[in-house]
Order: sequence, then C-alpha cells, then structure tokens
Amino acid sequence: MKENIKFLDSKNFDSFIRKGNSVVDFWAEWCGPCKIMAPHFEAAAKELSGKVGFGKVDVESEQELAERFQIMSIPTTIFFKDGEMVERIVGAVPKDNLMKIIKESF
Repeated sequence: MKENIKFLDSKNFDSFIRKGNSVVDFWAEWCGPCKIMAPHFEAAAKELSGKVGFGKVDVESEQELAERFQIMSIPTTIFFKDGEMVERIVGAVPKDNLMKIIKESF
C-alpha cells in the first residue's frame, strides 16, 4: 500500500473515518476496474496528503465492512466527513473526476 493510503479493516475503520475528511476505496485484487482506478486514487492521495485521509478496504477479506456499506459493485468509493457518508461513487474514475468530487464533498 502506498504511504499516503491506509489499509482499513474492521478494527481500524471507524477510528479512521471518525474525524475529518476521508475517502475510502472498496476494492478487490481480482477486479479489473479497481486496478485501473488504483493509480488515480494514489495520485489524489499524494496530492491531498495531510488534508484528506485515504483508505482502502479489500472486500474479499473485509466482507463485514462491504455488507455494512452495501457494496454491490467495485470499485465503490465512499466519502466521509466526520464519520458521516457524504458522497458515494461506483466504478473507476480518473484523478480529475475524483479531485472534483472531493472538492464538492468537503
């Protein structure tokens, strides 16, 4: 995992999203669109380091979190502000679109 992105699981998820702005990518290793989106997510995380928290949830190993957020398709990206979901997108998006949604959400 890249240095600006935290791997999230059921133990650290709630504390990660609790305060501030966070963007969480729900993905899986076998997912083609997830692989397409990964470099865009990493670039946004690098650009916004220290301003927005970026995390990834592997839906294969964290099925409880996937169920909790009703993840039906991946990648699904959820935007949280102080623990509350403020936006959700499904599918791979380029960095420019991701940055636009972040600015609109926070």
